[in-house]
Amino acid sequence: MAAGDYYERLGVPRTADEKEIRKAYRNLARKYHPDVCKEPGAEERFKEINEAYATLSDAEKRTQYDRVGHETFTNASKGSYAGGGYEGGFSSDFSGFGDIFDAFFGGGRGASPRGPQRGDDLLMRIQIPLEDAVAGADREVEVWHTEPCPACDGTGSETKTLHTCTRCGGTGQMRQASQTIFGQFVRMTPCTQCGGRGMVPDTACRTCGGRGNQRVKRTVKVHVPAGIEHGMRLRIERYGEAGEYGAPNGDLYIEVHVAPHDRFVRHGDNLETILDLTPAQAVLGSTVEVRTIDGRTVELKVPAGVQYNTALRIPGEGVKRRGRPGDLLVRIRITVPRHLSDEERELYARILEVEGKAVPQDEKKGFFSDLSDLLGGKKK
Repeated sequence: MAAGDYYERLGVPRTADEKEIRKAYRNLARKYHPDVCKEPGAEERFKEINEAYATLSDAEKRTQYDRVGHETFTNASKGSYAGGGYEGGFSSDFSGFGDIFDAFFGGGRGASPRGPQRGDDLLMRIQIPLEDAVAGADREVEVWHTEPCPACDGTGSETKTLHTCTRCGGTGQMRQASQTIFGQFVRMTPCTQCGGRGMVPDTACRTCGGRGNQRVKRTVKVHVPAGIEHGMRLRIERYGEAGEYGAPNGDLYIEVHVAPHDRFVRHGDNLETILDLTPAQAVLGSTVEVRTIDGRTVELKVPAGVQYNTALRIPGEGVKRRGRPGDLLVRIRITVPRHLSDEERELYARILEVEGKAVPQDEKKGFFSDLSDLLGGKKK
């Protein structure tokens, strides 16, 4: 279990700049790297440091982390195969740290591998409606990936027995030297006999052909947390490609795309919608019903004299972020009627008269003609 948030893990304040974060990470990485530190828990501490740096060193991810908080950010996804499985969290891809570690500890691209290599990560994209991004949802996605072959337990051997590769001596690499004008140049390549594994099966497994893994389709359950934003990625641990024998699978990253909505627009944790009012409602005020994104209706009191483009706020009807939901902003739009009844036309003409504005001649003629007829009728 990781201790503290990402800033505490690196021992930097929340206001730390990029240089301070990088310096703190390098110092801690040197101290807790498994090849250097043999203290109990060093490997776990090293993973926590990597996880923190992967987020805080990326400006966009750091902004998201600061906005949603540690708990939501790290628990953004829980997934499993049907019937059970692993659990994972919101995270980032750490595959780029190899060069940094090599620079710290004297490795390099020519160095021999330290052990079985974990599987590659996978990336897939899903699109969800705004309703799911606001309130959260559980989804199922189908994923094609490689898993250890069940017939040989991932060894690639029919007898489940491996022996050291005679071509590379178990290193998994072949050394090729060439002479140039600058001296001897040495290039390391994966062994062509064992494929870089360092071990070869006694007899190749008939099910997987000696590869040690097979391609399968799985249904993965994904929890989309409330408040997730467009472009965020969820990580499902161990649902990537199979690793080498004795190494874990990679991770599955699911990039979430939020589809536009026809009635609502998201602004951070707030939602915005449009409310059409008649001129009379805007002038005199009104109580109207507003439909929320989850299909309910709530009453909104529109004050008298409300102006065009004013945003009225309905608290708590925005993004359902844990502990602090956003608000619903109702943007006022005053619609002018294109077609009027005779009664409405007379009333608007009368309003112009009261305001001291000029009444169009055709409207004025109709208004006073009706008034004259009314007075004439009374005389009779």
